[in-house]
Amino acid sequence: MNKIKSNYLLIIVFLLFSGRSQAQDPTASYLPLDEAKIEPYKIQVTYDKTSHLLFPSRIRYVDLGSNLLIANKAEPVGNVLRIKSAVRDFEEETNFSVITEDGKFYNFDVYYSSYPDALSYDLLKQERSIEKQYAADVLFEDLNGSSSSLSELIMQTLYKKTNRTIKHIASKSYGIQFSVRALHVNDSKFYFTLELKNRSNVSYDIDLINFKIVDKKNLKRTVLQDKLLEPVRVYFPTMTVSHHSDLAAVYLLDQFTLLKDQVLEIEILEKNGGRHQKIQLENKELVNARLISGLNIKTN
Repeated sequence: MNKIKSNYLLIIVFLLFSGRSQAQDPTASYLPLDEAKIEPYKIQVTYDKTSHLLFPSRIRYVDLGSNLLIANKAEPVGNVLRIKSAVRDFEEETNFSVITEDGKFYNFDVYYSSYPDALSYDLLKQERSIEKQYAADVLFEDLNGSSSSLSELIMQTLYKKTNRTIKHIASKSYGIQFSVRALHVNDSKFYFTLELKNRSNVSYDIDLINFKIVDKKNLKRTVLQDKLLEPVRVYFPTMTVSHHSDLAAVYLLDQFTLLKDQVLEIEILEKNGGRHQKIQLENKELVNARLISGLNIKTN
């Protein structure tokens, strides 16, 4: 009988101890944070030379871990970051983070070296399967919760496609032809694929491209009466069209429609030149935009 009582006491003590242990460990039911960590890149910097990092998309945000580093974007390119040491021979490790417009978050651990192993890094060369270990997706407010990575993939796919969905809207003069090659819609966003053909012997440097809603009946309108539309994203690899060559660009804009007497005017301006071009779209082109669902978007 005493032996049975002793066994009961041991069981009660064990249960009390187990319950107390679980109560003292509030994270017992949670996954370890290590499973969510983003592996950082390793990079060496020095004081006398500048390192350059080429990202797959334009840089949206940079945060330096300490004042040991100096960094800025290499304008007007947009996807190249310049970084170097602000002091000589620092011993401690520091870091910096970068967010790009395609929604990727990159983290870097930084070390000082008088003789860095490399000064230029091309992140475009990273295999997509490897890149996922070092970069994470973020969502931007101006995309209203849409996937930044998907938007970037759509723009890249449209840029590479040569077939037209719009064949009748173009402007041509001085050997320059400017046109809308295609118009697509997805997730309340318009994707305008623009094309510029240079058939002259002089290269064409693009200053800017404007999207404006204008009143087609008011021929004496002023600039203040036009409604300028701000693109959400732009996929524009180069701003120069060499002689006898073609160039494409993809502009992402919030979805909209036009009033009865309005048109969408797209204007391209030549830098240090006068070969400006202008085209107009009406509501029927906008409402008949192709759905993105028909595209073959490669995500791996």
